[in-house]
Amino acid sequence: NATDCFLAYDWSGNVRELENVCRWLTVMAPGLEVSSADLPPEIIDVQGKDESVQGSWEDLLKAWAMNDKLSADSEALAAVMPRVEKILIEVALARTRGRRQEAAKLLVWGRNTLTRKIQAYQLNDDSSATQH
Repeated sequence: NATDCFLAYDWSGNVRELENVCRWLTVMAPGLEVSSADLPPEIIDVQGKDESVQGSWEDLLKAWAMNDKLSADSEALAAVMPRVEKILIEVALARTRGRRQEAAKLLVWGRNTLTRKIQAYQLNDDSSATQH
């Protein structure tokens, strides 16, 4: 479960990393209760000990689309693409501990593109001291 993942994680980024994960969850978790499937990839035990997340991300996306998410009137692509970008931005910022220049390089974007997308998705991480 999500609590076990939180307790097992190393938290090398300390409080800032925890804050980033909490921001991630407020954006990405679909409901009021957080499950381990809602956690960012670096928190989930990649050794396969977390049975609630199984299969590749492609398999999970396919299952999501098959579950009536992809229909003529669903606009699934328009719904999923911003979420994918948000996830990648959150992960890049978490891995670089909020350093936008480094995060932009991970995403193969310019810093201005990353900044624009952070603002568009309202992902401000309030880390202006670490924005290079």
